[in-house]
Amino acid sequence: MPKLTWLFDLDNTLHNASHAIFPAITANMNVYIAKVLERNGMAATPEAVNAARLAYWQRYGATLLGMVRHHQVRVDDFLHEAHQFDDLAAMIRAERGLGRLLARLPGRKILLTNAPRRYSQEVLRHLGLHRHFAQHVPIEAMTVHRQLRPKPSRLMLKRLMARNRLVPGRCVLVEDTVGHLKGARQLGMRTAWITQYLPAQAVQRQHSSAHRALAHTRKPGYVDVKLRSVMQLPRHLRRLR
Repeated sequence: MPKLTWLFDLDNTLHNASHAIFPAITANMNVYIAKVLERNGMAATPEAVNAARLAYWQRYGATLLGMVRHHQVRVDDFLHEAHQFDDLAAMIRAERGLGRLLARLPGRKILLTNAPRRYSQEVLRHLGLHRHFAQHVPIEAMTVHRQLRPKPSRLMLKRLMARNRLVPGRCVLVEDTVGHLKGARQLGMRTAWITQYLPAQAVQRQHSSAHRALAHTRKPGYVDVKLRSVMQLPRHLRRLR
């Protein structure tokens, strides 16, 4: 039987991005979106900017996709502007023992994040987790036929499975964004929903009201295990194999 392969999200799964990082990214996005809207002769009030950011996030799963499709922005420009931090290391918060956890979990680990490569590498290195991942798949690498297809794209996940010769039934997607788990489960993957950092107000403004409400209810059918923390994964291995 093939070994397990763990596909780990990064932000709000392996560390608390809601503490300071997501609020900073939101502020950076708003500045960038306002410039784009103004350049296109559109309203760039705080209300208009927030509405655009939220609408694109809810429609496409990533604000970036909406900005690319509707405003023809360059992917690299958007990611660069959104991930500018005065002192990223000082903003990172995470549980202790994550390295021991990853070493304990049987099988291969892949980082699968809608964050850009430079940022996600810096966070991993600060946490001392980079050595535990056999592969790092940032948003820039999530392309299908030269089109950006970040999570929750099933097409991207299928291509990732094929490229790595992975058996979906032996893969586990570990995520805080519950909507990203649905497509993975439909492909036959196991799913673990991490809820520890969901209540923070700063990031929840980016999530739909339905998503927020769901965080406090029973898990949906496409979630195999709903956990507060990734540290609880070893206790639920039987349900994820």
